[in-house]
Amino acid sequence: MKTTLHASIIVLTWNGRHNLEHSLPALYPQLGPNDRLVVVDNGSTDGSVAWVSAHYPAVHIIRNETNHGFAAAVNQGIRATDSRFVILLNDDTIVSPGWLEALLAAAESDAGVGMCACAMLQARDPTRFDAAGIEVDQTGIAWNRWHGEAVSVHPVTAPQEVFGPCGGAALYRRQMLDEIGLFDEDFFAYYEDVDLAWRARQAGWRCLYVPQAQLIHAHSATGNRTPDMKRYLLGRNKLWTILKNYPTPQLWWRWPLIVAYDLALCGGGMWQDRSMAALRGRFAALRTWSKCWHKRNKHPSHTVRLVPPRTPWHLWQARHKRPRPLQPPSN
Repeated sequence: MKTTLHASIIVLTWNGRHNLEHSLPALYPQLGPNDRLVVVDNGSTDGSVAWVSAHYPAVHIIRNETNHGFAAAVNQGIRATDSRFVILLNDDTIVSPGWLEALLAAAESDAGVGMCACAMLQARDPTRFDAAGIEVDQTGIAWNRWHGEAVSVHPVTAPQEVFGPCGGAALYRRQMLDEIGLFDEDFFAYYEDVDLAWRARQAGWRCLYVPQAQLIHAHSATGNRTPDMKRYLLGRNKLWTILKNYPTPQLWWRWPLIVAYDLALCGGGMWQDRSMAALRGRFAALRTWSKCWHKRNKHPSHTVRLVPPRTPWHLWQARHKRPRPLQPPSN
């Protein structure tokens, strides 16, 4: 397929009209003549589709009758476009001026850059990071890099390499997606961005964190509506990601550490949440382990560096801070 568009921005929403009313006015003016905005609606019943159609008639809308999950819905948007770059953006974000320009400039700086991560700031406190890309430690736990840390502590002005982008605000090069494949739709939601970034790194693609590409994000504004489902998916998909991507030699001798940390994470979560959903998710992953094992890249071309594990108390802190409703930034 001949590529004619420069960038396609895909916004996924599920009953998120209250978020779209703030996010689209900040995003839409940044689009150039060769950019395209696609809204994928996952079965909303709050009038989201009608509102977008009325206020932004040029936006391409993909409407699903039911909630297909993050991975499948985003893949719909990717397949519906033919641009050089694909940018994913949650509906619970508000981008800052110059966000798109900075993101595309970083992606175009090096043909080996397949992914770019944004500076995501907390909606409840924009002086602190929600994420500056993601990192994965040697136990297979994925973290939002610099989550909760003050922006002033990390005065980064130039793009720097990170493991991968948070799927809530991420740029992907079409050439990379054509090579490694799209999001794994079996995941439904959560950890699908980690899985894709891990596959991309194994194929030799790089990811840059772009500090000038700033936005505010109401963390888990969608996921916190169904907390037990979120816990279940996180528990299941974390193990699936390890089974799919963890390099075989290291997996055999690191498995005691992986199991110990996962028991601590799961046990602490069940104690705090008073819920067995995370445990059920892990049992679901173990029941389907062979399916994930068969998806493994048998011959990765590059070794992926994982960071050392954090101390155990990092596994339990700040797990249930409810996000504030998304509001436009004050001047």
